Amino acid sequence: MSIRLFDTVTQTLREFEPRVPGAVGMYVCGPTVQSSPHIGHLRSALTYDLWRRWFTYRGLTVTLVRNVTDIDDKILAASGAEEWWALAYRVEREFADATNILGILPPTYEPRATGHIGDMIALIERLIERGHAYATDDGSGDVYFSVSSWPDYGQLTRQSPDAVENDEAAVDRAKKDARDFALWKGHKSDEPETASWPSPWGHGRPGWHIECSAMASRYLGSAFDVHGGGLDLRFPHHENELAQSRAAGDDFATTWLHNGLVTVGGKKMSKSTGNVLGLGNVLAETDWVTARYLLLAAHYRSPMDIHDGAIAEAAAAWDRVRGFVQRTAAAVTDGTVVPEAFAAAMDDDLAVPIALSVLHDTVRAGNSALDAGTDVTSHANAVAAMTAVLGLSATSPNSGAAHDALSVLMERLIAERNEARETKDWATADRIRDDLDAAGITVEDGTDTTRWSING
Repeated sequence: MSIRLFDTVTQTLREFEPRVPGAVGMYVCGPTVQSSPHIGHLRSALTYDLWRRWFTYRGLTVTLVRNVTDIDDKILAASGAEEWWALAYRVEREFADATNILGILPPTYEPRATGHIGDMIALIERLIERGHAYATDDGSGDVYFSVSSWPDYGQLTRQSPDAVENDEAAVDRAKKDARDFALWKGHKSDEPETASWPSPWGHGRPGWHIECSAMASRYLGSAFDVHGGGLDLRFPHHENELAQSRAAGDDFATTWLHNGLVTVGGKKMSKSTGNVLGLGNVLAETDWVTARYLLLAAHYRSPMDIHDGAIAEAAAAWDRVRGFVQRTAAAVTDGTVVPEAFAAAMDDDLAVPIALSVLHDTVRAGNSALDAGTDVTSHANAVAAMTAVLGLSATSPNSGAAHDALSVLMERLIAERNEARETKDWATADRIRDDLDAAGITVEDGTDTTRWSING
């Protein structure tokens, strides 16, 4: 085994060496729950679901932490007449439902920011003690990270500290440097009392960046293997996370992964342009497995565009696989080992497009074997293993007690149809086939046998 990952910090492919042999600690930035999730959020969650599945396939025990940012400027701004915490919980449930629909495995831990205020305060105190943070002297209760105190600031995005631009508009709140970012925000009179917690600097709430640093170290320790998230989080969020964690004395993440963003019709998703695409929009045109296939088909680091015809293309590709799975359900004996070419692609920074080409090549070869009447067991096993790793449902509807009962009826109908064909009673043979087709059952005549399957 030699898994390679593309590390954002070094901009190189690196061989993965877990800090603890046989185990992987992953932290992934989850949703900021101020509005319903769109497919960009879901593609990110799916990316790290695939990484988790592949690490697991390679025999590693994975601890995956995906946080929920449930207190933030955006949440307070979006809540309107609704309580901010009610909005946050409602949207959190929407995100969870969407990930469940797409077959994304639940994280090992899914901490909420509001449940870890004490951890954040403790981390801020460490930064102040080390001279990397300061409380303002204007009575606001704000605490800032001092960018100038950390020479390695800009390491993640490969920019010098002097070139970094201010990432917040509130430069008038007694910052010492416009580049400094908030660790703690003093409570303001126009904010709800419920959105503040006591601290050594007065009532207030945490800044966005400190939340992830505190939660990552709480669940994974001061050093862990992988930190992931969308490309749009590199700056300022991940840059600030890295700086404050290292400045506090933590090694933090060894490798940083970032998935590419999703556009719709070549344009960034935006409420102002009305092109924000949610999972419901996709599911209105197709099923969940096709939606998952659509979102994983491009390489995870590449940008992805949902254009006219994209869903239909994904459906056509997946239907070829699904059809083979249904035709060969009974032939699967041990679908646990993927082909070497598939494994090599997945080991190479999760090269899913290449892995999918192996999947489709295997399906084509398997269909040829079926048509020729030769043994298809190896192809069926390989496809079952590959679809399982990708989280694409390889379970055919043609299984279980219902299928067993249906089989009895089908055997009788197929026998009647075959008898009609032998006696050249084409009207009866065609009627039986048409009735089955109307019921969603496909009949395929081979040289010696007739196969049937339920349309997926």
